[in-house]
Amino acid sequence: MTEAVAEVAAVIFDVGNVLYHWNPRILYERLIPDDQALDAFLRDVVTAEWHFQHDAGRSFAKTSAELIARHPGHAELIRLWGERFIDSVTPMVDGMAQIVADLHEGGIPLFAITNFSAEFWQTFHAREAAFFLPFRDIVVSGVEKMVKPDPAIFRLALERFGTVAGKTLFIDDREENVAGARVLGMHGHLFRDAETLRKELAALGLLPSIPVL
Repeated sequence: MTEAVAEVAAVIFDVGNVLYHWNPRILYERLIPDDQALDAFLRDVVTAEWHFQHDAGRSFAKTSAELIARHPGHAELIRLWGERFIDSVTPMVDGMAQIVADLHEGGIPLFAITNFSAEFWQTFHAREAAFFLPFRDIVVSGVEKMVKPDPAIFRLALERFGTVAGKTLFIDDREENVAGARVLGMHGHLFRDAETLRKELAALGLLPSIPVL
């Protein structure tokens, strides 16, 4: 939950698991039918630590070559991470498209900060271009080579967006990222679902209050 504040003039969203579901299992469960083998591949080969390098700005060509050298038997599956990564970023989180539309219609400036590979972002953003039209700007970690919760990426975003920290709400599904935004004076919402977020936005005066039935 965010802290109660009198004024919030802009909203910054995370993308993965706030606006869109992201889970590598979505991609690989169609390629590895055995559940135990799938779990092992996701745990031991295409790990979160390995993928985090892409968010930080390393190219897939370099990281995949290194990973294939360590796991040559999985070479083809590793290459598919690059070829079909956006298949793992879908579908939209229930209720979030409407929240974005309602905020936009209410004249609230919308932005995003996402930990996302620069090269994967290009393909994903092109696919979802219509949805992102209301967003005035998006900071992508892989482009900037800095990742949440590094304070530097939040400083960069505030400067680029032209927003005041104390009047900006940041929404993310990871507690450490919300904490990082709060360090700089931003208001933070730890995302769990659209219904809870809508109530919070209503409490802040950014959306109409939800009628009590």
